[in-house]
Amino acid sequence: MNTMTLWDLTGWEFAALAFAALLVGFSKTAVSGANTVSLAVFAAVLPARASTGVLLPILIAGDVLAVLTYRRHAHWPTLWRLFPAVAAGVVVGTFFLMWADDGIVRTSIGAILLLMAGVTVWRRRRAATEDEPDGVVTRAGRVKARSYGVLGGFTTMVANAGGPVMSMYLLSAGFRKLGFLGTSAFFFLIVNTSKLPFSAGLGLIDADSLLLDAALVLFVVPGALLGKWAVTRINQRLFEQLVIAATVVGGLQLLLR
Repeated sequence: MNTMTLWDLTGWEFAALAFAALLVGFSKTAVSGANTVSLAVFAAVLPARASTGVLLPILIAGDVLAVLTYRRHAHWPTLWRLFPAVAAGVVVGTFFLMWADDGIVRTSIGAILLLMAGVTVWRRRRAATEDEPDGVVTRAGRVKARSYGVLGGFTTMVANAGGPVMSMYLLSAGFRKLGFLGTSAFFFLIVNTSKLPFSAGLGLIDADSLLLDAALVLFVVPGALLGKWAVTRINQRLFEQLVIAATVVGGLQLLLR
């Protein structure tokens, strides 16, 4: 894999990656979608394709902490409806990575994120948030779940950018804050873990990347604790605005970089 090792990084480069790892922990327990900033930092410090392999184990560490924090709030009917479509998206994303260059990957995902943010804002203005999610039980809800599932699987495979796509789906389905965090925690723990053999097969994970992960994963924990403290102080409306804003920022970063 064409990447820098832990010993090749300057102090400022390691500090930037450490901050990005801390932000991963925060995003997993507070504002899902904010880790698109982490994706941009990793891609700026490391070679773009290789950065996805380094970031993946760090994301999994954040997922574990999120599951431990919000495990009682997951909505499993939504998860079971999403997984088949997500699996299809991961397979498509794997083939896409075999031929697409970094520019095509960034442009495609950035456009998808901005589209999802726009659709969600439009839907939120048309209907008030329900106390319980019920969008997955209707025919339209099932079609929407499959569409978002494929997009989420594709974006998470090619750039670890599935968070904003799934954030938009969960918001549009009417999830409240804790249900949102609990459902997304289990979703990404399962999906990111399943991506490991694909990433290793593509040469994106090796001994050098895992050594760098070992040094950076320690910064995920304080980020997760900070997120757990912050989420109880963020009301539902502000929570949704922050998720959408993080998605827009991430999409613009990918398009403009």
